[in-house]
Amino acid sequence: MTILTAQKIRGMSKDERAKKLTEIRNELMHERGVAAMGGAPASPGRIRALRTEIARILTVMKEEGEL
Repeated sequence: MTILTAQKIRGMSKDERAKKLTEIRNELMHERGVAAMGGAPASPGRIRALRTEIARILTVMKEEGEL
């Protein structure tokens, strides 16, 4: 999965941003579940990267007045 930059996020429509936010939140929930059950994550830094991407999307949405 590629890293979302603020420029890419701003280029998305409102619906695309909302859909991407939902997808990333679901993926984060899955990764946290794997970690909670004691499983070794495929990528140790993935949870942190997902949290950062969620923050970027929310920041852009707040700037655009969508929230």
